[in-house]
Amino acid sequence: MRSIWNGAISFGLVSIPIKLVNATESRSVSFRQIHLEDGGRVRYRKVCELDGEEVSAAEIGKAYEDADGSMIPITDEDLAALPLPTAKTIEIVAFVPAGEIDPLQMDAAYYLSANGVPAAKPYTLLREALKRSDKVAVAKYALRGRERLGMLRVVDDVIAMHGLLWPDEIRAPEGVAPETPVTVRDAELDLADALMATLGEVDITGLHDDYREAVEEMIAAKAEGGAALGPAEPEAEGGGQVIDLMAALESSVRAAKEARGEGAAATGGAAAAEKVAEVTELKPRKKAARAPAAPKETGAKKSTARTAAKKTAAPPARKSTSRAASGGTAAKDTSGSAAGGAAKSTAKSPAKSAAKAPAKSAAASKRQAKKAAPRKRSA
Repeated sequence: MRSIWNGAISFGLVSIPIKLVNATESRSVSFRQIHLEDGGRVRYRKVCELDGEEVSAAEIGKAYEDADGSMIPITDEDLAALPLPTAKTIEIVAFVPAGEIDPLQMDAAYYLSANGVPAAKPYTLLREALKRSDKVAVAKYALRGRERLGMLRVVDDVIAMHGLLWPDEIRAPEGVAPETPVTVRDAELDLADALMATLGEVDITGLHDDYREAVEEMIAAKAEGGAALGPAEPEAEGGGQVIDLMAALESSVRAAKEARGEGAAATGGAAAAEKVAEVTELKPRKKAARAPAAPKETGAKKSTARTAAKKTAAPPARKSTSRAASGGTAAKDTSGSAAGGAAKSTAKSPAKSAAKAPAKSAAASKRQAKKAAPRKRSA
């Protein structure tokens, strides 16, 4: 890349010889002016207003127009004689966090290249210092006849410089914001957040200029056969009209999901929501006649089964029984407690059954009591 300026970076007492290289380039398609009648090219000619003659670039100089219209000639020697310390130097004045630089101040971008082998070491030192500090350098430099403000930062392994506008060159945003009071609802903010989340992030390197590509295709088509491309489809009218913000946000979220391949899921969710929202009227069911409640014997059976299982499975019960045969008092406690528990549970169960089914006979109660009573085992 061709350098457009040679100088040095002043980093305290360290001087780093550098070359200034354009970091950007314009890819826009340029056109020439022609005479429509015969297609001849129309050129601008620089003509002196006093004698009407065309002048060459070598005969053109600079001048400052005074308030009364008179011209004050300014030569290159006059500008070179000005006490400008940044004429050939990028003078670093401070190191600040990148967030303190207003993006509105950003101007042209340049790469700074080390000029010569001796400049490699101090150049690398400044680059690594900027990396480790996570800051940018604010500098002053002179280019094309005026002093400018710049910001130095690291891009990959290169120091880049962004030209900055002076603070007094930034206009205040007076009269730009809406003057009428506007209230934004939480529901609208939620939809805006959903749209932002759906759009997500983008790899900016994948973005390209669609208009420039269309212009190049049109030029190629006309160069080959002289036929222009078909007219573009007219855009839907709607500019300047009052719109339903909520509906527009919902449509935007839906379109963004479909563009990201989430359309099927979104459609399925909407269909499910519609199904849930449908209300089907159910016919009243005929009540069947209730049969008289059967007596509950579950409690008695459970307690009887548990007592019988305890008597059968528990080894200590056999020991108590054998002791009872020899006249010990432990058998009384064991059999008494078991019989008492069984009697209690049996008594409760018939009581409940009797309350719910008064028609139960006394013979059935006796049979249940017999079944609930534990069988004595002989030693």
